[in-house]
Amino acid sequence: MSRLGAILSFLFVLGGFSLHGQVYPDCSNAVPICNNTPVNGGTVGYGVDDFNNAEESGCLRRTMSGFLETNSAWYRFRTGASGQLGFNIGFDVSEDWDFALYKASDCNALGEPVRCNFFDNADANSFMGVGVDPTGDEDTFLYEDWLQVEAGEDYYLLLNNFSNTNSGFSIQFSGDIFITNPYDALDCSIINNLLGPPISACDTDNIVLDATTVGAVTYEWFLDIGTGFSRIPGENGPTLTVAVSALYRVVVVMPTSGNIISEAQVAYSPSPITNSLNNEVVCSDDSVFSLALKDVEALGGQSPDDFRISYHLSLTDAMNGARAMSKDVIDVLGTHVIYVRTTSIENSSCFDVSEQFTLEVIEEPVLNFPNELFLCANETSGFIGQIIPNTNYSYLWNTGETTSSIEVFQEGVYTLTATQTSNGVSCSNTESITVVISELPRITDVHIDDLQSNNVVTVTIDLEGEYEYQLDDGEIQLSNKFQNVLPGTHSLTVIDPRGCGAVTEEIVVVGFDKFFTPNADGFSDIWHIDGIYILQNPQVYIYDRYGKLIKHLNANSVGWDGTYNGVELPSSDYWFKLTYEDENGQSRTAKYINNHFSLKR
Repeated sequence: MSRLGAILSFLFVLGGFSLHGQVYPDCSNAVPICNNTPVNGGTVGYGVDDFNNAEESGCLRRTMSGFLETNSAWYRFRTGASGQLGFNIGFDVSEDWDFALYKASDCNALGEPVRCNFFDNADANSFMGVGVDPTGDEDTFLYEDWLQVEAGEDYYLLLNNFSNTNSGFSIQFSGDIFITNPYDALDCSIINNLLGPPISACDTDNIVLDATTVGAVTYEWFLDIGTGFSRIPGENGPTLTVAVSALYRVVVVMPTSGNIISEAQVAYSPSPITNSLNNEVVCSDDSVFSLALKDVEALGGQSPDDFRISYHLSLTDAMNGARAMSKDVIDVLGTHVIYVRTTSIENSSCFDVSEQFTLEVIEEPVLNFPNELFLCANETSGFIGQIIPNTNYSYLWNTGETTSSIEVFQEGVYTLTATQTSNGVSCSNTESITVVISELPRITDVHIDDLQSNNVVTVTIDLEGEYEYQLDDGEIQLSNKFQNVLPGTHSLTVIDPRGCGAVTEEIVVVGFDKFFTPNADGFSDIWHIDGIYILQNPQVYIYDRYGKLIKHLNANSVGWDGTYNGVELPSSDYWFKLTYEDENGQSRTAKYINNHFSLKR
């Protein structure tokens, strides 16, 4: 596979051999790097003390060496464009690395680092750096904020191995600057080596080193794969086609003294192949679809330790490695084309975007109808369910019926399941409807606390459940108790909120003493009913316990003095009946009055 398109990030990676060329422990010999440059393996020692015995520099502190550096490597780069820039330093999860980035052009005037990380690798991470972790780890402590750079800025980057054991490291530049300026995000003019900067390549790339020098007599080419330089037989021309990862050296033989010697490192990384992926059909009620489930398909037999998979909504984003989708996709209705990018972890320039698949999100059937139906006592049936069917759905009731709505004749719980099928995947939604027979209540009692100035009326009905109550034309309320009811006649209504009607009773609110003491002491000598004057033609009939009529009172009567035909009656309980004429002139008996009182002597 050949490399496709512009690249998001430029990977600096150790090849499959152990080299220490072009890794320098001192700032003064910092290796200049630019676009798409590999960096050699492990570090050994720290050379000179670049910090003049300082105790700290930014986040860096003295190490076991007694200095800020333990096993260090210095690099320098210059920005060639403006924008967002970051980098990823990759290493073995068992190792502990630190870094500091200085915005400076002179090792003697580094100043404070603009980005710095000194956290240990207790979480066994494989990357640290500036920007975002390429593995998607959002909780890592090993990353600092993105840099916003301008063209022409010089930086020095210090990498330090704190663990004293290292198997090499890689540096991978990242950020929007490599999308807007894929070929000149970093300025390569700082590198004056004849063979140019180190080269990171894919195993399908054709790499040619060019040492052409005017006046040269001949050229001698060498390579070092970790065991020292050895002559490449038969190669004596100005160019060399590179076949393997190695450190290459050329000796340009000049006619007089002053042969030119130049070195360049070339590191090949394997190119991934994205395997074909099956299309996916999911239901919208699944909420989230995990793209991580597709990684195995895309990788095939390739190891996730060597390649990572990302998913994109456009081919352009996939080619640029930009705007990767979250692995947990919130389902959005419709059919979506997902572009797959398989990227070499060693070298992000080695990638494949040849495959894609569709993710179809089927809408969960929408059922929109009331979940309760109240049948009034005088109704024999009612219809429930989706009155207007959706032709894309199939329907099934727990009764076995297959229409979107059914007629019901008795109360109970009914369930309707609607199903929509696409490409062999069925999405269902089930809703329940409760059918209740709603009967009109009967007022069984009205308790009147006749406190004269604050009369309280409480209604009792024969059914349980929620009902509404209204006194006269007042506000409808859920409480069955009315406060501050004025004396007189009132209409008391109980309403079925389910639309099955209402029942109304007329009540009379008056006040009377519960006992009286007709002993001529001037207190409670007369029993009477307060507020009776409000009624039309009120009549009060007083009876003893045997039902004998003792006294008849009307609106003009003062009250009863406790005598019958002038004879004092004994202490006892007495009852009364109150009648009045309604608005139609019909005689009515006041109901729900506690018509009992006592005579005490």
